[in-house]
Amino acid sequence: MTMTPSRVLLAALTAALFTLAGIAQAQFGRIITAEAASAGDQTISGTVVPFREVTLTAQIGGRVTLVAGAEGDFFDRDDVLVAISDDRLSAQRQQALAELRSAEAAMREAQMQFGREVASPQSRNIGQMPGMGIPSMFDQLITRPMGSIAGLGDPAIDRQADLYSRSVGVDQAAARWQQARSRLEEIDSAIRDTRSVAPFSGLIMRKHVEEGDTVQPGQPLVTFGHVEFLRVEADIPARLVGQLRVGDMIRVTLDVGKTQVDARVAQIFPIADPQRHTVTVKLDLPRGVPGGPGMYADVHIPGPEAVPGVVRIPLSAIVPGGALPRVVVIDGDGTTRMRMVRLGSVQGDMVTVLSGLEAGERILESPDANVRSGERIDTGTGSRPGSRFR
Repeated sequence: MTMTPSRVLLAALTAALFTLAGIAQAQFGRIITAEAASAGDQTISGTVVPFREVTLTAQIGGRVTLVAGAEGDFFDRDDVLVAISDDRLSAQRQQALAELRSAEAAMREAQMQFGREVASPQSRNIGQMPGMGIPSMFDQLITRPMGSIAGLGDPAIDRQADLYSRSVGVDQAAARWQQARSRLEEIDSAIRDTRSVAPFSGLIMRKHVEEGDTVQPGQPLVTFGHVEFLRVEADIPARLVGQLRVGDMIRVTLDVGKTQVDARVAQIFPIADPQRHTVTVKLDLPRGVPGGPGMYADVHIPGPEAVPGVVRIPLSAIVPGGALPRVVVIDGDGTTRMRMVRLGSVQGDMVTVLSGLEAGERILESPDANVRSGERIDTGTGSRPGSRFR
């Protein structure tokens, strides 16, 4: 079929109209509503921290014989993380154990002597009376009566003194046994202190020593943390803390991928820093957020009320190009109006508009540089009406 010049011209005009429709479609994006900015809306720098974090320190001095893993290794509760040599303590334990056994033998001997005194009083033993070396028969017949006549002793008092002496011997032996036992328990406690165990399930965040190092009491060994749940810790100015309550949801922007999440206020410290006049606040992050401890985060603290005439819009709503910032406002009949605005602070992908735009006005979210005032668009789809291209 041969195309006439009129048909060729009609096809060219149709293609041009469809091309213009595509260009117009690119000029108009989604329509959004400008939001009122909050008074004092500020972004505070924070740091992602583990839900729990401890630094295990050496309780005794010695040589490190074991470091169970490297940074990032996971351990269950009560697993040994670091061990210090206990050779000297083991030798002291053997010595203390021998002293305990000796004290036990001495206590049994004292108890036996007390029992014998109860069953067979030594005050009745004729050998305890002065006998001048004469035979025991003579002592039994002569010495005891002569001793009583001479006033050399009272059998009742002698028996009471002997029982008291034997009971004191039992008490002293028991005290020596208790002392030896306490010494053994002290050494056992020191031996346990040579092992640093995980207080909860978590991972090693930082190693401070290596195998073979010599450490002193109080020296850090490892930093251990529970990272299944994460928190953001931020030092917030005291003037902004008054409006926060435990349980409030605060918007947080994580440094990884600029991820925005809602974090729950978990803890507000009761005392402000006297130098910086800030209060430490901890916020619980949702489970499974990207990143880890040490990551940077922005905490967005909302103001108590809206500021008249100040709104927040996406940065993408600013028309690219031009010497002055502009936005495309959509009238009620769908007509575009180019309007210059004065911008304020930028927070992430949002910018504050100080003048030129009111809260509730509709604007294009992502206009391009070719958009012009007076264009009519479909407010439902953000594109030009189809009748304009027919």
